[in-house]
Order: sequence, then C-alpha cells, then structure tokens
Amino acid sequence: MILNSSRFNLMIFITVNFNLRLIKMVNKPIYLAASLLAILSLVAIGASANISVFAQSDKVQATIVPGASTLTDTSYSPNPIEATVGQTVVWTNDDSAFHTVTSGSAGAPDAGKTFDSGLAGPTALTSKGKTFEHKFDTAGEYPYFCTLHPAMVGTVIVK
Repeated sequence: MILNSSRFNLMIFITVNFNLRLIKMVNKPIYLAASLLAILSLVAIGASANISVFAQSDKVQATIVPGASTLTDTSYSPNPIEATVGQTVVWTNDDSAFHTVTSGSAGAPDAGKTFDSGLAGPTALTSKGKTFEHKFDTAGEYPYFCTLHPAMVGTVIVK
C-alpha cells in the first residue's frame, strides 16, 4: 500500500487534533502516553505501508565513460542499467570520442529498431557532454551497443 503525501498529512493532522482535544480532558501522564502511542502508530504505519512522500524520478542517468572505445561491458556505466516501466534512460557521452547507443547486437537484423542515438542529427553523441534519451514503456531486457565500437555493450533491465 503506497500512501501519497496528502493522505499522510491528513493522518498527521488527525493525530495532532486528537491529541490537542485529549489534553483538555485528561491529566498530563495520560496525555503523554496517548501522544507516544499516536507517534508509534504512525511509525508502524510508515514501516509497513511503504509511504512514498517523495516523487520517484522519471529519468535514470547513465554515462559513456572516458576511454570507452577501448572497453567492452564497462564502457557504459552503470551496466546493467535498471529502470522501471515508464522511466527514461538518459545516456551522457563523457568520452571525447563519437559514440552511439543502439539497441540490439552488432550485426543483428533488428539492431537499432527499438532505440538508436544515430550517427547524425540532434541525438547523435558526437562529442563530450551530448546526451541521448529513450523512454521504456515495456518490461524486459534491452541489450545495446555502439555501432562505431561494437565491443562496447550494455543492457537496460526494465521491471
């Protein structure tokens, strides 16, 4: 059960309001015990309910590491990349060489069909600092490689 921040805030409001009313009716030791019980209840709810107060990022960052053209499965970092359905992976070229992020395997007939940064255009990773992004809408494992340096390989795992 995931509680959004407004439901969590409502629970806190109700608890505080209850405690303020209670203080008018009972003596201090009972009030302190009731307050402690209310706080412990919120902690227990939080521990068992996976309260998500902060929004999950919709982007996962990855890099092409310096010297990547001489590497293999360590040329993209992290590798594998883990994402959830609906998240976008953003690759940043941190190398001085030109690279691609191309789905599939080198030489495979379906290479580049799912995603491809390309060799030209605005998504091409032609220099250091350039980025390419792709949104993953389906769970699965997506191997990818660099068409200019086919030994550079990585995998995106989408759950």
